[in-house]
Amino acid sequence: MEEQTPIARRVAQAFRERFGGEPRVAVAPGRVNLMGEHTDYNDGFVLPVAIDRHVVVAFSPNPDHRLRGYSLDLDDEGNRRLDEPRPRSDWLDYVAGVAWSLQQDGISLDGMNLVVGADLPMGAGLGSSAALELAAARAFMADRAWDAERAAEQARRAENDFVGVPCGIMDQMSVALSEPGHGLLIDCRGHGYTRIPLPEDIVIVVLDTATRRALREGRYQERRASCERAASLLGVKALRDATREEMERLPEALRRLALHVSEENERTCSMAEALAGDDRASMSELMARSHASLRDGFEVSTPALDRMVEIASAHPRAIGARMTGAGFGGCAVALVAVEGVESFVAEVGRAYAEDTGRGGVLFACRPSGGARVVE
Repeated sequence: MEEQTPIARRVAQAFRERFGGEPRVAVAPGRVNLMGEHTDYNDGFVLPVAIDRHVVVAFSPNPDHRLRGYSLDLDDEGNRRLDEPRPRSDWLDYVAGVAWSLQQDGISLDGMNLVVGADLPMGAGLGSSAALELAAARAFMADRAWDAERAAEQARRAENDFVGVPCGIMDQMSVALSEPGHGLLIDCRGHGYTRIPLPEDIVIVVLDTATRRALREGRYQERRASCERAASLLGVKALRDATREEMERLPEALRRLALHVSEENERTCSMAEALAGDDRASMSELMARSHASLRDGFEVSTPALDRMVEIASAHPRAIGARMTGAGFGGCAVALVAVEGVESFVAEVGRAYAEDTGRGGVLFACRPSGGARVVE
């Protein structure tokens, strides 16, 4: 077993204090998307990277068929029957939803005592809900054969059909299937994927704007519904299948969304090639074009995200920067030369705070492995 991180040790200690006994520990990484925003639910391509910030679940079984949980970050308890069929709109929904999804596939489960904690920012567009789902799935399946691809599908079903968020498959696949040192080029239609090696002397920097959004607020669902309407008007299964000529005939608002999806799919495949070939000029151009499209075409960026990306892109050690995640707040991502990462983090963070009056949080990270049991 790998050595536990400080956050894993803290969560395990909280479990001992709350439930007694020695827990096992499951971890699942967050993810940052290097390219391919709002393409996943349009059957397109995405290029996420799992990062070395995690959601941690310390757990042990209980015999009374209940989920008894505590969230360190929220200082909140949860308690419900394992087979309760409906969500309650709280954090434990994500664990209960995974249990429900596993049971839909005929997997019998014991009850569980658990404590959850994270060094991954919540609600920042870094896949925190998928990380919680896959850490929970890893805990439930700790003594059984682990099928990472199947677990990703089960976790997505939990979020779609139990929690009620109509996300695509990207987050769950990247959290379940990633390997250290690699990104994951995913075809969201057939769920095929290719691991893309990342240059060792490039560091991923997450740029948290300290603004937040929730997928349940509705703007994400509105964008998704608009894309589905555009596909229906064009008579195709998903926007991936429409040509640009066909998209030009759509009403203006839908045309902008559709063209973003088409161009972002092309950028994503090109970004995979650029990373594999260490083509930094192409990385920079592709990230800039992606952010501009998300800002002006898909209209999911914000002034805070735009300013963070502008400041980051201008730094001499930056290779490229863009917003990441669903938008409406949250994080941007930058690729930075390793020898300049400390100055980048300090100088971009200071400039953003001075310019906006808001204390953003920047942190460098490395590509991580997927969900796993560490003890």
